[in-house]
Amino acid sequence: MTILYSYCDSPIGPLLLRGDGTALTGLYFSMGDKARGAGAGWHRSDADFVRVKRQLAEYFAGQRKQFEVALAPQGTPFQTSVWQALREIPYGETRSYLDIARQIGNPKAVRAVGTANARNPLAILVPCHRVIGSDGSLTGFAGGLASKRALLELESRHSGLWA
Repeated sequence: MTILYSYCDSPIGPLLLRGDGTALTGLYFSMGDKARGAGAGWHRSDADFVRVKRQLAEYFAGQRKQFEVALAPQGTPFQTSVWQALREIPYGETRSYLDIARQIGNPKAVRAVGTANARNPLAILVPCHRVIGSDGSLTGFAGGLASKRALLELESRHSGLWA
């Protein structure tokens, strides 16, 4: 299988997009502690990512609250259940790790939810930035806490729900 990639500029730094020509399989931060770069053997194809880049630009401009892009994250059944729960968090709202654990029917799996959240291969599109600590604190984020805060503040400005 050919892995395609492109980069997308954003207010929180360059984003690495990965796909297979049919669906997006990864959206990663290319700066910070958990930065990712294109892998060996990947093929650059900016044309395959025009739609997602446009939608990300609309999101960052406050004009888009939901993405309409085919996604194909690869993970365990538990991880995919967590990632699906993340996709159900409304724009401008947050949930705790405990909330997500309860939502997937496993309230004792708070740490496992945190681990699955950290392994989310589709940042922003699968909104792991909307998950916070039970006490309301911002917790780890692959793009860094400053990026997490920026994303939550962006959504706050356009929804009026988070401050």
